[in-house]
Amino acid sequence: MKRIFILVLTVAFLNACSTSKKTTESKNDGKYGYSESNAIKVGGVNDGPKNERKFLNSLTGPNGEKVTFQRKGSCCPFETKNSSYGGMLDQYLVSYEGKKDTVTLYLNMYDSEKLEAPEGFVLKK
Repeated sequence: MKRIFILVLTVAFLNACSTSKKTTESKNDGKYGYSESNAIKVGGVNDGPKNERKFLNSLTGPNGEKVTFQRKGSCCPFETKNSSYGGMLDQYLVSYEGKKDTVTLYLNMYDSEKLEAPEGFVLKK
């Protein structure tokens, strides 16, 4: 009886591991912040917009260039446990002195995680 219980428990555990959601995107794959599926999670529902600006103000170009940004708008509804109505991502147009083009960064003000600089940018220390 004990062996059957252990066998059932092992099968259930292996099944749970095989059905867990896996993501192929990481922060360092060049997509962090550049796609809606890998948005920058600045966190803090109450301080969300403030956290977005704080994060954007902490960015520099690769050689310390001053970054400029402008809010493009909201997009991309998603489910989050931090809002009973779900969340929307904010899009920002971002550039820096000497950069030829402007990029769009996606920020999530509802959820949080350890912040890193998107590819092509550096966080101020």
